[in-house]
Amino acid sequence: MSVRRSIADLSADLADRAESFCRLYFPEGRKQGNYWQVGDTSGSKGQSLAIRLQAQGGRKAGSWTDYATGEYGDLIDLLRERLGSVTLKETLREARSFLGEAPYPPASRETQSAERPDAASSKRIARARNLFAAGKPVLGTLAATYLQRRGIIRLGPALRYHPRVFLRKGEDDPDPRQRTPALLAKITDNRGQITGCARVYLDPSTGGLAAIESPKRILGQLHGHAIRFWSGSPRSDLIVGEGLENILSVGTALPEFDLASCLTATHLSLFIPPPGIKRIWIARDNDEAGRNASKRLRNQLESLGIACYDLVPNMGDFNDDLRTFGKDALRRSLLEAMKAQGLEIEDG
Repeated sequence: MSVRRSIADLSADLADRAESFCRLYFPEGRKQGNYWQVGDTSGSKGQSLAIRLQAQGGRKAGSWTDYATGEYGDLIDLLRERLGSVTLKETLREARSFLGEAPYPPASRETQSAERPDAASSKRIARARNLFAAGKPVLGTLAATYLQRRGIIRLGPALRYHPRVFLRKGEDDPDPRQRTPALLAKITDNRGQITGCARVYLDPSTGGLAAIESPKRILGQLHGHAIRFWSGSPRSDLIVGEGLENILSVGTALPEFDLASCLTATHLSLFIPPPGIKRIWIARDNDEAGRNASKRLRNQLESLGIACYDLVPNMGDFNDDLRTFGKDALRRSLLEAMKAQGLEIEDG
């Protein structure tokens, strides 16, 4: 296939593989008749966003509508949103990679991510930076309560709390500009520049997740980047994982390790490691999406000379393990898995 083909041609080819596209980029969704239903363009669980899998009644395959926001488009539009507001050039490159036209060259992804974002992306990044700057330290807040109830004690400057973050629950929300408390987490590139802000909306009465369809949302650009937690001393090893609570659970058990949370399985597979990293431990979820994301990331990084190894929870994810078995048991389990794969460490 020619890389010079039009966007319309790429969109049509993606539509021909709509179900495979959905299973890769929206693994939290599920098939309902002729539609793939998922929470929103970030890939969270839910049913607000519907993607047509096959042409029907004059309507094209691959067309989608987010009934909570009114947004709609084709799979090129959806892919761009799913990757975290990247440039159109990056989106088309990823689309071609999915279609098998050309490999997505890992060695140049850092350069790609540093390309000047378009006006819309720049505006979202600026909003993300302003939101995180308006937050306050987590300790003593509802956000700390939320994390502590999940057994998590590994915190850091990447986390903040805001008591009144704007929230739109859905298309029929009578108060689309209401405010809700939220845990904030800054997304950064390898230079430490903030590119986005993850929001975990909280219920002020229970300290748990807000009772809305998509309590976890992303503002800004995530593609290739991550939420980072450093141990205080430079290391050549890095633990990379999916969800925020998942990676903080690993960090609670292994406080001496550096961490990076990519928030979703799709973005885990797109992670760009910082310079100096020699070995990456992929703390994936224990499901098909996690296995596929780990495989894609390993294929990219091993070509750069970075060794990759999987860390797999006994249950669904590492927060499940932490809450079920406790911090000490999780630490023993993780260290045993790491030692079995060649890590030399004394557990003191």
